[in-house]
Amino acid sequence: MLAPGTERCITVYPVAEWKKLADSLTSSTVTRSKLRRLKRAIFATAFSLNMDGQGRIALPISLREYAEIVDEAVIAGANEYLEIWNTVHWEEEKAVSQEQAWQIIESLEKQP
Repeated sequence: MLAPGTERCITVYPVAEWKKLADSLTSSTVTRSKLRRLKRAIFATAFSLNMDGQGRIALPISLREYAEIVDEAVIAGANEYLEIWNTVHWEEEKAVSQEQAWQIIESLEKQP
C-alpha cells in the first residue's frame, strides 16, 4: 500500500503491516471524531501497490506532488515499511534524524 507520510514522503506498507495499522486504529483510545479524521487522512489517500513485469511501481501523481518527487527519489527502509523521498528533503530529514537519534535512544533507555 502507498500512502502519504507525515514528513512529506510516501510510505510503502506491506499488506500485513497495513492491516496492523488499520487494527491499531480500530482499538485506539482517541476520540471518535478525531479517529474518523485520522482514518480519512490515512485510508482515503492510500493506493494499492501495483508492480509491472520488471518489478517497478508507478507512483500516483497526487503522491508524487505531495512528496515533491519529480525525477529522482530516495527509498529509505524504516523497519516495517519503506519511505520514498524527494532527494533534497531526504538529505534534510536524514541530517535531523541522525542529529537527534542519540537523544531519542537515551529517552528510550530511561523507560522502565
